[in-house]
Amino acid sequence: MPLEITSLDRFIEIAKRAEECRVKRVRKSNIVKIKARTKRYLYTFKTTEDKLQEVLGKISCKQVIDVDKQSKS
Repeated sequence: MPLEITSLDRFIEIAKRAEECRVKRVRKSNIVKIKARTKRYLYTFKTTEDKLQEVLGKISCKQVIDVDKQSKS
């Protein structure tokens, strides 16, 4: 089961050791989920579409994948 993180500062620390981060947009609302995969757990963080670029600028994942853009290709 994924663990949901509500603190941005804690999610930034987790994202530093993550192997990859995925961005998933929820279709019916303005919510975006950022998922950080570590060796042991999958962590999720919810934010709004407006704050997405700000959050992505702060995290330092090895690889950032936008799931919605990949599925349309």
